Amino acid sequence: MPCYVKKMLVLAGTLLVINAPAEAQSRKKAKGTPAPVASVKTDQTDSLALRKIFDEALLRGESYDNLRYLTGTIGPRLSGSPQAQQAVDWGKATMEKAGFDRVYLQEVMVPHWVRGSKERGEIIGNKDKGVRVPVCALGGSVSTGGKLKAGVIEVHSLEEVKNLPEAAVKGKFIFYNRPFNDALIEPGAAYGGAVDQRANGAIEAAKRGAVGALVRSMTSARDDNPHTGTMRYAEGVAKVPGAALSTNAADRLSQLLKANPDLQFELEMECITLSDEKSYNVVGEIKGSKFPQEIITVGGHLDSWDLAQGAHDDGTGCVQSIEALRLLKAAGFKPERTVRAVLFMNEENGTRGGNEYARLAAQNQETHLAAIESDGGGFTPRGFTVEGDPATVAKLARFAPLLRPYHAADVTAGHSGTDIEPLQAAVHPKALIGYKCDSQRYFDIHHTAADTFDKVNRRELELGGASMASLIYLLSKYGL
Repeated sequence: MPCYVKKMLVLAGTLLVINAPAEAQSRKKAKGTPAPVASVKTDQTDSLALRKIFDEALLRGESYDNLRYLTGTIGPRLSGSPQAQQAVDWGKATMEKAGFDRVYLQEVMVPHWVRGSKERGEIIGNKDKGVRVPVCALGGSVSTGGKLKAGVIEVHSLEEVKNLPEAAVKGKFIFYNRPFNDALIEPGAAYGGAVDQRANGAIEAAKRGAVGALVRSMTSARDDNPHTGTMRYAEGVAKVPGAALSTNAADRLSQLLKANPDLQFELEMECITLSDEKSYNVVGEIKGSKFPQEIITVGGHLDSWDLAQGAHDDGTGCVQSIEALRLLKAAGFKPERTVRAVLFMNEENGTRGGNEYARLAAQNQETHLAAIESDGGGFTPRGFTVEGDPATVAKLARFAPLLRPYHAADVTAGHSGTDIEPLQAAVHPKALIGYKCDSQRYFDIHHTAADTFDKVNRRELELGGASMASLIYLLSKYGL
């Protein structure tokens, strides 16, 4: 093979020559594997069609105003809460107003965890001198049952806890202080390398007799915003409280522990898990004109954590999914395949909405061509990540030249999304696709009180919805 692989595509009458370094095709999947671009004869009107979609989004887009209402009027939408039900009602009404062919709800039972009063954390040193630090309960945690005061053991991995003498751990807090690996270019990879301590830290701590788990927040930002997120408990293992410390608080606790290994930490949380609640996925669809039995799903998760408005996580994904269908209608396009927008419930602390959607798809013997998920924030578009065989990834990459004018041409193998993953086993779609945007700022606000509407840029948001609509247009026309 030559050093450069030349790819050509006729775009609106212009011959484009694309040079892709061959070495780039051998990168590890974890970093995103650029796919070889297969030849495809796209219609010369496709570039004009995409331009029409982007014009509609940038000049008359509705995502931003929809997000303003969802985040400002309804606000936090943790599953089982009254606000989550308000969001369901909003989603259904918004899809109906957009004039989709069919709008309906899928019933699903979801967990109902309540944070309770604001958490309190304090480092207590010599002579009972205390330093208050920002903390928050991890999602699903049990309460402390009043004030819980104990010594602290700092670790950097789950394995380290397993190898500690039981006498050193028993009756103390385990403090997981492994930071993000800031050498990684993709923050998502750093998140994946640190999140096990949040998810399973309380389990391993309890196995060794600890009274609770304190976890460094999942971010590279240095600030006073603790990051919540789901945690797990295991059958037959005592449930101990789990709390996140802000990165500044974690740094301070670590520093003080070095000076005084005998200091204590006092934690107070009043969270509780109530009985499951009835909730819904919200579904709207436009029926395909030629192949109505083939479905393209696009979605985001309607629930959010309770600390803020859930703007980037994942209000943006919800409004972009609705907007993708609206843009096709507004631009005058009738998709050849059926296109379905889904607002999934309970991604954050259970994924029951995604599982129920997949179960019903299998029960109804549906044929899913592809599924797209937007759950990485509403920042500037970059492209799409694809889960599928190499030939399928290559077929999707053939659309890159059409998406390149809109900076959404980075089509690589990689993770798609949590809510669409169950479809793989249920109905075997040809591709699971994740909308990829500039992620460098995402984990600064992810799962924090800072995830608010003012952090979303109108143009970035509308460009994302148009990018998704454009890919749907191409998938609907050419298939896979």
